[in-house]
Amino acid sequence: MNVPALKYRRILLKLSGEALMGKADYGIDPEVIGRLAREILEASRAGVQVGVVIGGGNIFRGAGLQAAGMDRVTGDHMGMLATVMNALAMQDALEQLGAFARVMSALKINEVCEDFIRRRAIRHLEKGRIVIFAAGTGNPFFTTDSAAALRAIEVGADLLLKATKVDGVYDADPKKNTDAKRFERLGYAEVIARNLQVMDTAAIALCRDYNIPLRIYDMTEPGNLMRILQGEPIGTLVHS
Repeated sequence: MNVPALKYRRILLKLSGEALMGKADYGIDPEVIGRLAREILEASRAGVQVGVVIGGGNIFRGAGLQAAGMDRVTGDHMGMLATVMNALAMQDALEQLGAFARVMSALKINEVCEDFIRRRAIRHLEKGRIVIFAAGTGNPFFTTDSAAALRAIEVGADLLLKATKVDGVYDADPKKNTDAKRFERLGYAEVIARNLQVMDTAAIALCRDYNIPLRIYDMTEPGNLMRILQGEPIGTLVHS
């Protein structure tokens, strides 16, 4: 059987913290993180260099506590620490499958993971290691969407992938509106102008300015990641 050639050499995969919860209300579902780890490892063993950014919303959301009166900077720092916990969990899931994975944090936590150093991250990728970027950008007021776009630019990714629970970008909420239209392709400017909530505006602007294509896809459908890497037009592509 002929296996389709891979279209991408290096990718950055953005996972939300909520994606790790499965059907639970909090924390990490071992079955979900195990399935995601298997798909990431499959891509890596096929020859794709894989970087991963994971959010922390399954454990803590800084913006939520700000609304309740907590200092925003403090809340954001707590959210960054939540992403480190998720990154370590993903590293463990990958290593149990036999993968080589490294967690690199934008905050200094040397006892549990490496500091983010761009050249070292690229070297890990070149050696076939899966690199999990934690703690966002290391700065308050920036989301993990922005961190994913930034890391994709820094390591020279060919594609930024955002894994979601829907099969692309719609002009309305498909769960509330049965007539919602799914887009196959969008321009960066249209996403911002129509406020489509694909990623936050700062992340979209970074992708636009550095011409990083962004694909939004349904991570709950097994095999979607490899299909995308083989060139199938799954989900919605945002590009110039």
